[in-house]
Amino acid sequence: MARKYFGTDGIRGLANGTKLTPELALRIGMAAGAKFVRGDHRNRVVIGKDTRRSGYMIESALGAGFTAVGMDVYFLGPMPTPAVAMLTQSLRADLGVMISASHNPYDDNGIKLFRPDGYKLSDELEAEIEKLIDSDMTRYLAKGRDIGRAHRDEEARTRYIEYAKRTLPRNLDLSGLRIVLDCANGAAYKVAPIALWELGAEVFTIGAEPDGFNINHKVGSTAPEAVAAKVKEVRADIGIALDGDADRVIIIDEKGHVVDGDQFMAVIAESWLERNMLTGGGIVATIMSNLGLERHLTNLGLILERTQVGDRYVLEAMRAKGFNVGGEQSGHIILSDFTTTGDGLVAALQLLGVLKQKGIPVSEICARFEKVPQLLRSVKFTSGKPLEHKLVIQAIADGQSLLGNAGRIVVRASGTEPVIRVMGEADDAQLVEKAVAQIEAAIRDVA
Repeated sequence: MARKYFGTDGIRGLANGTKLTPELALRIGMAAGAKFVRGDHRNRVVIGKDTRRSGYMIESALGAGFTAVGMDVYFLGPMPTPAVAMLTQSLRADLGVMISASHNPYDDNGIKLFRPDGYKLSDELEAEIEKLIDSDMTRYLAKGRDIGRAHRDEEARTRYIEYAKRTLPRNLDLSGLRIVLDCANGAAYKVAPIALWELGAEVFTIGAEPDGFNINHKVGSTAPEAVAAKVKEVRADIGIALDGDADRVIIIDEKGHVVDGDQFMAVIAESWLERNMLTGGGIVATIMSNLGLERHLTNLGLILERTQVGDRYVLEAMRAKGFNVGGEQSGHIILSDFTTTGDGLVAALQLLGVLKQKGIPVSEICARFEKVPQLLRSVKFTSGKPLEHKLVIQAIADGQSLLGNAGRIVVRASGTEPVIRVMGEADDAQLVEKAVAQIEAAIRDVA
């Protein structure tokens, strides 16, 4: 059933557009607060944000909503999404909130909610909050001394930095490594450079001068050419590109080549297998992960558990089946021994640990398997439901038939943009191109 506010990753939209306004943020604060006010203690909520100008507006409105229903608010300032999840637990908060639109342009924004244990809300809880948003909430308003208070938490940044550093083995530091770090002018622009420097690395930072409007603009994980150029310029050992809220990471090797999330997960899986840390007998990834990863894991005696696209679905499968490594090809890496959501910095630290221990270049460490030719295209549409049209359905069936049993076609609607993603992969690149092109054409014909 379609929902009015929540999408695949919280609530997201154009700030002050038709969906995400201060009024809605106020009502979200009241509704979410009403669901999580419990017990006779002072209920508290932690609120982090990335560096978008609209974050000031939204955090103020959320804070008003939460205090109105009796919750104490702790504003964390610019902070990665995984830091908010961790601090929700660490500070024994009843609820955590991250204000971010991740890798989207600056004029978008969004609201993500975390339970007291640091995990994102279930679909059921989000549906209950949606009902409250559109209801009369005057009965939930606190009175007198029960009205909440607001605080600025100046120590939260240090808490997260120390937490991230402790995910490396105690006797391991990063001395001798030259690292280019791209913070996407986003939420990690303060914490990530400090963490790497305190671990002993020589850090060259780009994308760490946010002005409220330049988040993800020609920097970060969606524009890896910036960090790739810097890696070659300063002859760094590795480049690390985070996205706007730092739950996603892309690695660049010493030659300036991008390493995607599939190779990244293969490195961590092998490392943890060698250290007897890997659980579940493999890893969890999405339907978009390369067939080469699946073949590689099979050769190691491991399995690849696939889910639909979205880190929440990866995490659900990990928790249900006992895996502790999972993620997406796009760079969302979840290491559940340490985190309850994707954490770009913590994932990067695991790779840096392998780099320091092995003493060989990233280009060798991260070449774990040969990728099967894969093509991903995005087709915009303005209205309707193209995937339900008979011509598109037939084109998808024809594409899969063309690739046969040794290939895959995956077609899905984006959860955050008005586009259809069309992915094809098989050992024959020309057949993949033909199959994807046929499906693209069918979508454009009906969209």
